[in-house]
Amino acid sequence: MRAWRGRVGLGLVASLSVLAGMTDAIGFLATGDFVSFMSGNTTRLAVAISQGDASLVLRLFFAVLAFIAGNTLGILLGRWGGRRALPLMLVIAGLLCAAGLVPFASQVPALLAAILAMGMLNAAVEQVNGLPVGLTYVTGALSRFGRGLGRWLLGERKSGWRVQLVPWSGMLLGAVLGAWLEARFGVRAMLFSAGFACVLGVISLRIPRRWQRDYMPR
Repeated sequence: MRAWRGRVGLGLVASLSVLAGMTDAIGFLATGDFVSFMSGNTTRLAVAISQGDASLVLRLFFAVLAFIAGNTLGILLGRWGGRRALPLMLVIAGLLCAAGLVPFASQVPALLAAILAMGMLNAAVEQVNGLPVGLTYVTGALSRFGRGLGRWLLGERKSGWRVQLVPWSGMLLGAVLGAWLEARFGVRAMLFSAGFACVLGVISLRIPRRWQRDYMPR
């Protein structure tokens, strides 16, 4: 049973990482800013501050705040929804629809809606069989993979570190798909991300509730 729970959890992680990669690539190409990669936005914020670019500083500052707010709201919604993925994924889909359809000349509202959604996505899965996983960022995953590889070379035979390639591979595949979609549909490609979020939410209904409670943050 534990093995099946792990396989299902990793499949969910891979799928959610594809969604994150899609959305990040679409947002970056459409607006010039990262949607889920806040390390990159933080570095860009620091550069903008040093260069005195007030408008970019304000834009990136609110981007980082939106990501924090999304994580906070994701935890709240996850608890209020009984730690089920479906309510969370439907709200994420709604935000991504807004990002793709928002009728403003400025793309900032679309950017902030997508960032809020990606912050919330992190509450969908936090761990699988006790192993921490990230969905919208992969620096930690690559770091854990590299450290695990180092321990393996020293003779330790724990295999959990290998699963860290799952979110990285998913995000890479999703970003390739997102870039292809953005080239054809522009920011409206966010609608594909919204549709995919809905599909994942419906699929999550097939996952036993006790497994979902284990995946999601406590």
